Amino acid sequence: MILLGLTGSIGMGKSTTTAMFANHGALVWNADDAVHGLYSRGGAAVGPVGEAFPGVVVDEVVDRARLAEALGRDDTAFRRLETIVHPLVAAGRLADLEAARASGVRLAVLDIPLLFETGGDRAVDAVVVVTADAETQRRRVLARPGMTEERFEAILSRQMPDAEKRRRADFVIDTGHGLEVARERVAEIVGMVLSPGWKPRARPLSPADEPIH
Repeated sequence: MILLGLTGSIGMGKSTTTAMFANHGALVWNADDAVHGLYSRGGAAVGPVGEAFPGVVVDEVVDRARLAEALGRDDTAFRRLETIVHPLVAAGRLADLEAARASGVRLAVLDIPLLFETGGDRAVDAVVVVTADAETQRRRVLARPGMTEERFEAILSRQMPDAEKRRRADFVIDTGHGLEVARERVAEIVGMVLSPGWKPRARPLSPADEPIH
């Protein structure tokens, strides 16, 4: 099974692009969806996060707004949260990929916003970076409910610059030129990576050791 790591900064169109890969039969695994499940009622992160950040769990669910407030009050809080959540996300991802391999899936796309930042690019066969021009990105993000300039800039500060991501990518998809252009690029990438002669990048890590979060 071919593993593609798909990443890109906020507002670049990752969700739209992963849906295009799914239309080509790829299994799509989304890191944000995995975290959402862990924070939901019965999720494995609810208890540990509640203990680490008192007051953020409401009705057996991690309240994201309260958690965001707690993270903003303490410079070390984000790292503490990562030590709780990342191992749980990694375990769930590994189980999902093992099931996919067993069922004969040929292509899996891992949608991970901080792929490069966490070193996860070393554990996939190739990296796809979704991009758009800065004006388009800003317009998309600021149109989201509750988004502010300050929050947008704070998110960008935790992400690798788009130019650096594009430089390190194996494939780039520019969503700023319209959906049809993006669809054509996705089809091209799928055809390329599934062709018999395609060579993936070196993968020094075993699946169990993947640092993807």
